[in-house]
Amino acid sequence: MKILAPTSAVFGMAMALGLSAGAPASAAECIAPSNPGGGWDFTCRTIGRILTELDLVDGNVQVTNMPGGVGAVTYAMVVNERPDDPELIVATSTVGITQIAQGRYPAPVDAVRYLAMLGADVGVIAVDDDSPIQSLDELTEIMANDPGSIVTAGSSGAGGWDHIRLLMVAREGGLNTLGDLRWVQFDGGTDAVTQMMGGQIDVVSTDMGEIAGFVDSGDIRILAALSDEPIPAFPDIPTAQSQGIDVTGYNWRGLYTGGEVSDAEYDQWVSDLETLYNSENWQTAAVEFGLVPIWRGGADFEAYVREQEKVMADISRDIGVIE
Repeated sequence: MKILAPTSAVFGMAMALGLSAGAPASAAECIAPSNPGGGWDFTCRTIGRILTELDLVDGNVQVTNMPGGVGAVTYAMVVNERPDDPELIVATSTVGITQIAQGRYPAPVDAVRYLAMLGADVGVIAVDDDSPIQSLDELTEIMANDPGSIVTAGSSGAGGWDHIRLLMVAREGGLNTLGDLRWVQFDGGTDAVTQMMGGQIDVVSTDMGEIAGFVDSGDIRILAALSDEPIPAFPDIPTAQSQGIDVTGYNWRGLYTGGEVSDAEYDQWVSDLETLYNSENWQTAAVEFGLVPIWRGGADFEAYVREQEKVMADISRDIGVIE
């Protein structure tokens, strides 16, 4: 199996100092495989801050933004350059696992070790506040009858989780030929919304956590939340289900580390992250960001990720993204 090897010029970063089982982590680093402002960035910055607040690390956690390939660039770097670095954690989510399931990452799912899931972001369908599209019903009618008339976007490539969620909504709303819907990829929901506000994009499918600031400011309008119940932090936003579109689309938020990190170091991270999850600090921050707090850690999370990869591959086949 050939694995892409990034150059040191691209990935030169300050090395952290030390982490040992049974003792606080030291000079840890969290990589967000996206530009600042997105969901992976939130994961690293918030978890990093709380690790420090709870004295689970010495000093501050270094946060590094490394966009590229919807996480593939970071994945390649970890697998090739830092597989046994116990100070390194990386933000990931359903989006990343979907990319792996479709063969878009340079190494398989078991090339790294998955630490924990700490919450789930809710998928949303958004338009600009000045958009003529006023409701999910109007959007699904356009997608079913004139899909080429609008440009849609999100923080994943064609066939990625943001795209799949929108396609599920479109199919439920009557679109038969899913390939007719135009899709543009960005490295984060923030970038997609910025382009939408500039008039280049008509509709964005992403996570609430990626774009909550734009909702608070009134710059965009959410047509639907892809959740079973309204988002606690945004209870006035209607769900797709309440509007007759039976689609949900959660994006869990979690972390992985290198595939050669020792069991003792891995277990220490899982323990520290569970302490963080149970803290009022995290519970408050997660809900304020629009997440539903959910814990899975260690071996349980590893098994869950592998099952998720299979599920994403099956969905991708169903809609013709992969064979």
